Amino acid sequence: MTPDLVRKYAKAVPRYTSYPTAPHFRAGFGAARAGQWLEALPAQSRLSLYFHVPFCRSLCWFCGCHTKVTNRAAPLARYLDTLLAEVALVTARLGRGRPVAHIHFGGGSPSLLSPDELKRLAEALHRSFAILPGAEFAIEIDPRNIDEGRARALAEIGVNRASLGVQDFDPAVQRAVNRVQPLELTARVAGLLRGNGIARLNLDLMYGLPLQTIGGFVETVERALALAPDRFALFGYAHVPWMKKHQSLIDAAALPDAWQRWCQARAAERRLAAAGYAAIGLDHFARPEDPLARAAAAGTLRRNFQGYTADPADALIGFGASAIGALPQGYLQNESDLKAYAEAVAAGRPAMARGIAFAPEDRLRAAVIEKLMTALAADTGALCRAHGYPEAHLDGAFAAVDALAADGLAERHGRVVSIPPEARLFMRAVAACFDAYLAPTAEPRHAQAV
Repeated sequence: MTPDLVRKYAKAVPRYTSYPTAPHFRAGFGAARAGQWLEALPAQSRLSLYFHVPFCRSLCWFCGCHTKVTNRAAPLARYLDTLLAEVALVTARLGRGRPVAHIHFGGGSPSLLSPDELKRLAEALHRSFAILPGAEFAIEIDPRNIDEGRARALAEIGVNRASLGVQDFDPAVQRAVNRVQPLELTARVAGLLRGNGIARLNLDLMYGLPLQTIGGFVETVERALALAPDRFALFGYAHVPWMKKHQSLIDAAALPDAWQRWCQARAAERRLAAAGYAAIGLDHFARPEDPLARAAAAGTLRRNFQGYTADPADALIGFGASAIGALPQGYLQNESDLKAYAEAVAAGRPAMARGIAFAPEDRLRAAVIEKLMTALAADTGALCRAHGYPEAHLDGAFAAVDALAADGLAERHGRVVSIPPEARLFMRAVAACFDAYLAPTAEPRHAQAV
């Protein structure tokens, strides 16, 4: 790998947590269609539930999420009331007692909810759904707002996996992104969670931040390893100030370039591999006994809006402002604006405002892209046959694949496309070869590939 090659392919492409990707969802999708899709869901379908809590105590300048800052309890309390009302609305469409295989609280900072609020939400879930034995119940945590009471409440409601946001332990980097979080604080929260029985911990790290260096980021990885998490997520910072205006507070001159980003990521990958963590897809690492690593080894790893998952559910339902669901017919996204979301729920209608219905070819291309993103290989001929198309249906993508192969970023043997492990960081560029929606636009929609 050379600096010129990295810079050549560090172009803007989607992260492919879905296909078609979110920029292609259509506005005005309509609550009526959303309701029809929910009612048509087969009774035996296993569900995955995602709850979005779009509030934080302070704004991290690197953040790409739908969230807003509040230091008061009242907005959270009002939002929870709306969330519970939305659960009731959706349950009325689905019917009570649907089986649930996976629950995820994301944000924002869902750990801002008070112990009583967490319990209210969990009680509503148990009234409305049948939580299956062994279901994973995960939450994203900002360690800066977890105390003993919240840790105990999370355990009491059944949370069994927690993802702790870290990004970087270097104080200078933390100040540069407005996320001051000492190592000692993160270690204390990890101990609180484990002490209350939440033993499955993930740590989220981020490369490509201002002032980061290769050596400094490896030092962050070393410190993170001392906390002995089950999984790591190693995200590349997406600098998209045209979409997230607060990112303009970051000094762009202090950001590492594409080559430096690649070197940071590779150095971190090597250290995690040396510590015994298996590389999972694009940016995850897990202990070999972790369900994510087992799913990768068995070929059952999946990718959705929360990233890589071993979630076996047949449909994903998103609750809360901006939350996205995936049903057999297509994708649905709730109103992102908090006021519009609350008004929709108060009016007694599903809050879904954007979405896209799958065309038959969308399903085929989604299957190819997911295989590339999860298994680093896809037999396009076999997948075409499985979806009712001639084996040669996607051969038009091979010119782009072969161009990547000439630079060592892909391989092709007939209709089998694969990604060499050392080119893992470029898998999004390989997946993009099969994206029928992706085209150059006047306004960039995605972050760089590395």
